[in-house]
Amino acid sequence: MENDSLNVEAAQDSAAVEEIQMPSAEQLGITVVAGVHSQDGTLLPMNAVVGDTIDFPVTVSWSVSGSALLVLPTNSATAKGLEQIGVSQESARSVKDGKEIASITFNYKILAQDTGNLNIPVLKYDIPTQMGMPLTLRTESVPLRVDAPASVLPVMIGVMVAGVVLLAGMLRMKRRASNRAAMTAKKAAESELLGKMTVLKQRVNSADSRQWLLDLEAICKEYAAERFYLDAEKVNLEVLQKQGDLEGWESLLEEFSHARYGGGKRDGFENRETWKLAMKLMGIREEW
Repeated sequence: MENDSLNVEAAQDSAAVEEIQMPSAEQLGITVVAGVHSQDGTLLPMNAVVGDTIDFPVTVSWSVSGSALLVLPTNSATAKGLEQIGVSQESARSVKDGKEIASITFNYKILAQDTGNLNIPVLKYDIPTQMGMPLTLRTESVPLRVDAPASVLPVMIGVMVAGVVLLAGMLRMKRRASNRAAMTAKKAAESELLGKMTVLKQRVNSADSRQWLLDLEAICKEYAAERFYLDAEKVNLEVLQKQGDLEGWESLLEEFSHARYGGGKRDGFENRETWKLAMKLMGIREEW
């Protein structure tokens, strides 16, 4: 009878142990979230190109109520077309709805090796408990679209063509701006020469003939310097005439030479004719 009583008690103890159940993660306030989510909690779609390294976070959170939890990953993120090449973890604490929340985030580095509609596999984690049996957490499988890399050749060709067109446009604009600037400078120079020639015209009768011719020569040197991009102080009209740059200037240069080395009295009409000739040779238009 005593043995039967012991057997009954042993059977009752065993049944009591079997009735003890492991609490669920939800009951313990533990959550696991995989992937990147929007502010409203929606899982954002994942896309990649073959050869990309994907950052995939998994966060385990719980309400702080004493000691921290030990969370141990028990499998890899490697799957068809995907290879886990690294994982790191970081801990954090925050306050939500007046409660302090602790968390551990596992940051997986996953290499996309193949194209298609792939899946980051279910990831599992064990949390040791005082009951001897660990509490196991599981994520959901997350879809991932991996595409082949786009050919860069058409893009490069398009960029090169666009660059050539842009460069050509810039060069045209630069040439036009340069031409406008040159035209403006030319008109300004012509206007300045015309002003000086107008003053000289007013002196054909009153000025000393020798000095008048020397003043006209100085204006002609300014014209040559502007036309041939020379230093006005170093312009030699005779040299330019001999080089063929000042065609038709022979008689005018002879008058300048005569004025420099001798000179003599001249009538006003002679100065007027010389003035007209100089205007014609320099291409300056002005009615007498």
